[in-house]
Amino acid sequence: MSLINTVIKPFNATAFHNGAFVEVTEKTLLGKWSIVFFYPADFTFVCPTELGDLADNYSEFQKRGVEIYSVSTDTHFTHKAWHDTSDTIGKIQYPMIGDPTGTISRNFEVMIESEGMAERGTFVVDPEGRVQIVEITAGGIGRDAQELLRKVKAALYVASHPGEVCPAKWKEGEATLAPSLDLVGKI
Repeated sequence: MSLINTVIKPFNATAFHNGAFVEVTEKTLLGKWSIVFFYPADFTFVCPTELGDLADNYSEFQKRGVEIYSVSTDTHFTHKAWHDTSDTIGKIQYPMIGDPTGTISRNFEVMIESEGMAERGTFVVDPEGRVQIVEITAGGIGRDAQELLRKVKAALYVASHPGEVCPAKWKEGEATLAPSLDLVGKI
């Protein structure tokens, strides 16, 4: 079953954010657009490139009222140690959630049970707590923050323009489509 349009399940976790440990729950995500960005583990190889890319593009997400939450099955203490020792991770300004019990990873169906780690899963959640975008990639394939930003812009556009949809490769400011009987077979 797809998680698209499902409401996120309850969770309670601790994140490392702006030099402090903070509580994050499913309610924290309500009222704004959120990205829940799962990765396998701290102190690895592909993961810091992805998290650094998100950090470099964080202001663009923030301009649109979108918060990013990175999640791994490491603890919030491990996130702090990584943040304090890596130049790449040290740039991060978004919350880094620890999920050592795997509750959040299981809620989003990305837990690799045999390894105790999460898949590379990206979830865009709307202000009502409904999942609007799901992307899961294999462990060796890094994600691109600019492509995620393009998808987020499309989700924001569609949410604020009922009756319109964004075609493939749509970029902000380009034409959209208004599905109707007149368009059938003409695209």
